[in-house]
Amino acid sequence: MDLTVIAYVIYLLISVALTIWVARTLSRNGRIFLADVLHGNQKLAEAVNHLLVVGFYLINLGFVALYLKAAEAVADARGLFEALSVKIGVVLLVLGVMHLGNVFVLNKIRRRGVMEREQVPPVAPQGWTGQGGAEGWAAPATGA
Repeated sequence: MDLTVIAYVIYLLISVALTIWVARTLSRNGRIFLADVLHGNQKLAEAVNHLLVVGFYLINLGFVALYLKAAEAVADARGLFEALSVKIGVVLLVLGVMHLGNVFVLNKIRRRGVMEREQVPPVAPQGWTGQGGAEGWAAPATGA
């Protein structure tokens, strides 16, 4: 069997396994974060989490498939390891960038939600103060 084909098989096995592991880890640990971002709406958090995982798989597995072709044939064991290290390293970098992009966007959404919650007064207004006169606010007297 040709060493280039062996490199392809090993690359696919490792890349797909890494993609699945990262997606499951992000999905499992991202549920709490999404629930907070979405103000405790668990059903919506699960739906968004599932959609993010599907998108993550599509983008990363698509990249893995497009990046499969080797520039040159693998001639020996050394070339096999060098080709695999470059390809798997690039896949790992893409997975990391995708993860950081997701966290960045979700953090922006979370911050906006926190700011909206802070703008709402904790207690509803209970009445109005009088306007003018003895019961309202008066400007301080300026004396020289």
